[in-house]
Amino acid sequence: MNTSVSNAARLLAAGLRALLVLTVVTGIVYPLAVTGVAQGLFPGKANGSETKADGKVVGSSLIGQSYNLPLKEGQETPEPDLKWFQGRPANGLGSNSVNTQYELILSGATNRSADNPELLQWVKDAKAAVVKDNSVPGHPVRPSDVPADAVTSSGSGLDPDISPRYADLQVHRVAEKNGLPADRVQKLVDEHTTPRTLGFIGEPRVNVLDLNIALKDLVAPPAGH
Repeated sequence: MNTSVSNAARLLAAGLRALLVLTVVTGIVYPLAVTGVAQGLFPGKANGSETKADGKVVGSSLIGQSYNLPLKEGQETPEPDLKWFQGRPANGLGSNSVNTQYELILSGATNRSADNPELLQWVKDAKAAVVKDNSVPGHPVRPSDVPADAVTSSGSGLDPDISPRYADLQVHRVAEKNGLPADRVQKLVDEHTTPRTLGFIGEPRVNVLDLNIALKDLVAPPAGH
């Protein structure tokens, strides 16, 4: 009897010691080590790939943002602020999206098949809006000019990038709304176009937040004026 109690006590003590050691190693030492290495080698990525403008954090280079006008009285869906470059449609396109306008509730796609009538109507409506918004005098946009990323959301619904083709399509509208030469805005797009990773992975892309920050700096009057 005493032997059984002694063995049980010894096993319990060994288990408690193992629990304590593993808790310290996996719950304190390992997280601190990983955090320290990440902060030392990749501080930007470890802190959420923050994007700063005028010394303030204005977003993340990994998460898209919307650029809309304030809601008017009685209005449920905000209109895009056309002086800025616009990103991909927020998750789902439709008003029933769980993540409309990049509100970080959930990340996900529409979960609708390619021949779903509702999805097809969303795409048609989105294409018509892109054509209308980006057609300016002397530079009309045709439906065939609209790239796929202008009318569809990404798998996550939070894509921060657009294709160079979609950025190019918006150049004349952005230039007109901001009173800038179109060639200067086009140069801005070219400067913010990232090529394929390692030359063959992925597609060329333009980060909309970075592009709009550069556009803001371009539009802002020189200091002292």
